[in-house]
Amino acid sequence: MKYVLVTGGVVSGLGKGVTASSIGVVLKACGLRVTSIKIDPYLNTDAGTMSPFEHGEVFVLDDGGEVDLDLGNYERFLDVRLTRDNNITTGKIYQSVLDKERKGDYLGKTVQVVPHITDAIKNWIELVSAIPVDGQEGPADVCVIELGGTVGDIESMPFIEALRQLSFSVGQDNFCLIHVSLIPVLGVVGEQKTKPTQHSVRELRALGLTPHLLACRSAQPLLENTKQKLSQFCHVPVGNILNVHDVPNIWHVPLLLRNQNAHDAILKQLDLLRVAMRPDLQEWTKRAETFDNLTNSVRIAMVGKYVGLTDSYLSVVKALLHACIACSLKPSVDWIAASDLEDDSKQLTPEAHATAWETLRQYNCIGYASKEGWPRWGLTQTQDNDLLSNDCQSHNAANLSKWLRGGMLARIQGKIGQIIKVAFQFIPTPAWLSLTTDLLEYDVVFIQITSDPKAPESSAM
Repeated sequence: MKYVLVTGGVVSGLGKGVTASSIGVVLKACGLRVTSIKIDPYLNTDAGTMSPFEHGEVFVLDDGGEVDLDLGNYERFLDVRLTRDNNITTGKIYQSVLDKERKGDYLGKTVQVVPHITDAIKNWIELVSAIPVDGQEGPADVCVIELGGTVGDIESMPFIEALRQLSFSVGQDNFCLIHVSLIPVLGVVGEQKTKPTQHSVRELRALGLTPHLLACRSAQPLLENTKQKLSQFCHVPVGNILNVHDVPNIWHVPLLLRNQNAHDAILKQLDLLRVAMRPDLQEWTKRAETFDNLTNSVRIAMVGKYVGLTDSYLSVVKALLHACIACSLKPSVDWIAASDLEDDSKQLTPEAHATAWETLRQYNCIGYASKEGWPRWGLTQTQDNDLLSNDCQSHNAANLSKWLRGGMLARIQGKIGQIIKVAFQFIPTPAWLSLTTDLLEYDVVFIQITSDPKAPESSAM
């Protein structure tokens, strides 16, 4: 098994998940089979009980696993079906070690972070990376591992030590480290600053890991002298310094890496140049260019509890995006807080209540999703009940995309003036549902109601 480790430095939220997914796309385009693992150093066993304001949506896998949203990116980018074990957390590792300790598996030895926790991490990675996730038999060729957080975080130290040991045990031809870092530009000076990345790489090297490639995030393309400076102080060849600058849409990121020959550098490090082919990304190029050239738009209203963070509904937004592009439309999302539609807000915040309902009544299509997420999508108050297929009842957002693409959006692609309304309300109350009588004039209503109205709010999505 070949491993590609993606780490991050300086600050969080640099887009390690998209970078890791894009690396997987490029390697897959080279004819290799790819699987993915996401490491989250927090103590939670999984993301199921975490508020979406913490890390965005909780992505639900086919096996029911509630995991980080980055695994949703992996599935969408790589067209794979991951399992709950592809998401490793500190809570899972410590729980497995403590269970063994209680059973006496360590034969009375003192259980320590090194070697017991680190060994558990390595064993987990090696076992999960061998599980096929692309529908074929046998293990994948490459496993892309994303280490969450930033280098230097106390909580990620056991994982970095375990990955250092893993890199040594598998050999340098089977391990490639890509470090994602930030190249800021100070507003007054206007110069691309490399010092944060220098310190981040120095911290990583002090922990026993040396990056083979740098993926530098910046607003604008890196200047040549910036690359030279990074190469000199970070001990990375200039050709292995990748610039992942801001792009119009994330489908450009694999193309950006391909254009900088990132695949050649990775394949050379992994000794795969002889078996890989030139990357074929024609479909990705067409998709990225199609989105860039869209002129007609469609307004979509998203009503939800966590609209303060758009990543709380990432999979639904992506499903709608794919559906819109299939209809040659560019989505324009309007966010409405569900709390502003409740009866209580009419007394407490009358202006917000009135504005929310006025906005809501502008749309032609209305829908609700419950606390439980995706299952049992349905249609009511419409003549198009035949659109409700078994696929539409799945939790997978791709099926929602297929349904929208084949039905609702397809019917209006020639009527740009019409507007789609997709609403999400968690744990609908009788008072809330009584208000739907005002909405029966809409063309399409798709409703999903939770079976457990007493479910805790913290487990929404």
